[in-house]
Order: sequence, then C-alpha cells, then structure tokens
Amino acid sequence: METERTFIKDIKANSSLDQVFLVTDKELRTTRKGDPYVTCTLADKTGRLPARMWQANEAFFQSIPVDGFLHVKGRAEDYKGSMQVIIDACRPWPRDKVNVEDFLAVTQRDVEAMWAELLDLLRQIKNKPLKLLIKKFVEDRKFVEAFKHSPAAMVMHHPFVGGLLEHTLGVTRAAAAILPLYPKLNADLLLAGAFFHDMGKTAELHGGTSVSYTDRGQLVGHITIAAIWLQEKANALAAEIGEPFPRQTLDLLQHIVLSHHGVYEYGSPKLPMIPEAFVLHYVDNLDAKMFMTVRDIEADADPAGSFTAYNRQLETRLYKWSGDFDETHAPRQTHTATKTRKPDPKEDTPPLFGQ
Repeated sequence: METERTFIKDIKANSSLDQVFLVTDKELRTTRKGDPYVTCTLADKTGRLPARMWQANEAFFQSIPVDGFLHVKGRAEDYKGSMQVIIDACRPWPRDKVNVEDFLAVTQRDVEAMWAELLDLLRQIKNKPLKLLIKKFVEDRKFVEAFKHSPAAMVMHHPFVGGLLEHTLGVTRAAAAILPLYPKLNADLLLAGAFFHDMGKTAELHGGTSVSYTDRGQLVGHITIAAIWLQEKANALAAEIGEPFPRQTLDLLQHIVLSHHGVYEYGSPKLPMIPEAFVLHYVDNLDAKMFMTVRDIEADADPAGSFTAYNRQLETRLYKWSGDFDETHAPRQTHTATKTRKPDPKEDTPPLFGQ
C-alpha cells in the first residue's frame, strides 16, 4: 500500500519519498563514462519534479509508463537551486489503485462564470463581420466544450484543465483595460484577437491526468491551427450569408494570431506589424508571467526564505515579500546603523510627501 501522500508542492529537500507519482515523460541517457541512467518527470496536481535513476538499463527504462503511474522510493534533493528526485527503486502502479483527483490539475475558478464573463467582454465588439465570426465559434458546441476544459500550456502557465479559458479571460480583461489608454486602437480587432489567439491549443494539447501534445499539435502547432480555423469559419459564414467575409478584416485577425508570440524564436511565423498585434503580444506575455510569478511564490517550499528557487523560464529567482511592507520580512541590514539626527526647525526643509 502507498504511504500517506505528500504533494509535490510540500516536498522538502533531503526528505525521503515512498509514494506514487504520475510520469509525464522519460529519457534514457548516458553519463560521460558511458553508463546508462534514466531521467523522467514526476507529477501530481500541484506540480512537477525532475527525477533521475542511476545505473539503469534498457529493460528498466521500457518498464516506466509514460502518462502512467510509478511507485517511487527515493529522496528529494536540492540541485543548483532547484528540487529534484533521486530514485532508488520503483515499479509501475495500477491506475485503478490511485485517487485520480490527486493527479488531475484543474482550475480553481468557476468555469461557467469565466465563460459568461468572457462573452460579456466580447459583446462590446461592434463590427458586424467580427461579431458573426465569433458567433460561429461560440455556437460550435464541440469547440466550446474543448475551449472550457483545455490547458493553456504543458508546464509554463495555466497547465491544467480549464487553463486555456482562465488565460484567455485574463488576456481579454487586460486588453479591455488598456483600450481607454490608447483610443486609436481598433478595439473590436483587439478583443476578437484576444479571444482567438490561443484557441488552437484545444487541438494542440491533450489534457487529462497529464498535459501532452497531440500529433497535430506537434506537426502543425496552435498558432497555425487557429489561423486555419479562422479561414474555415469565415468561409462557412460567407456561404451562409451569401457574401464574402471582408478580406482585410480576416488578414488583420490572422496576423494578430500569427504574430502573438512576438518573435520568431518563440514560434511566431510573423512579427507584429500593427498596434493591436503589439498589444496582444504584450498582454498575452503579461498574463502568463503573472501566473508564473504568483504560482512560484505561493508554492515555494521554503516559507521562511526570501527568494524562490530559480525559474528557468523566467531566468531568475523571485523575491517573495514585495507585497508585504512590514518589518517581518524587511531586508536584513548589513551596515552599521547610524543615529538619526533630529531636524533643526530653523532649517528650511521641504515637507514630506503627503504633509
């Protein structure tokens, strides 16, 4: 029998482990001396941990189930500022003997409430062709069901059931909030782009006990998938109403989708070329980064420490007390304190801010 579970977010360095994890990937590698070893990723609903087992072999590697469960005996250790697991022994574990809810990461927010809020934001759109195009997607029950329950990413941000909807709502909120600051923006185009920008992830990612890429996701990718879907729905709409969908409107909308990663090396086929595409790129990145920073701070394994573990995607450690302006988490002073001189009332000094 499995011992009482310690979730990944609660695992401390130098602690012993004797429990079941979900395996999301695996790889057989060799050391500099040529000895084989296994690396894999262990997961539950609270996070993921890289793991290694030394002195492995091909047969052992093949026995590890990807997207399956593994009973692990080993220990957690700190490696260059990040936690990892060293596996001493392990064996596959039957799926029917685990509590799937321990491994199924889901949004903590109400899905239907988020969907209703997203539709309310989209109702601000006045352009008739864009409204009709959005309606084509909203009336597609299969698409909406997938949109409500898909993850937004495998690891980096919102990697859970309902994550795509949560992220899309965050991006659309941010876009709507920015519009009054820049009145020359095409509000309809930006809001529609916010809704459509990541919709291809419903076909790119498979969500369940673990998040993984579909074959189509690997071969085509969510950016291209979304651009294709826009063309397909625009064609279907044109057939229904008996007139073509405005070519420039579709080109601009597809451009926002194709350029929303901002740079070629992050997968964008095009760089942003219109103001609305720049805004969408930055609010998309902002929502993802805010999720990552808050998640890392709240899940940090050392509650007394001032900084989180190093985050490779953010390329930094995060200071945890920026929201606490009190003496409890004030930085330690390393210099010798000096006695404060009492002000001379005769000196002409400006008043403090707020006085």
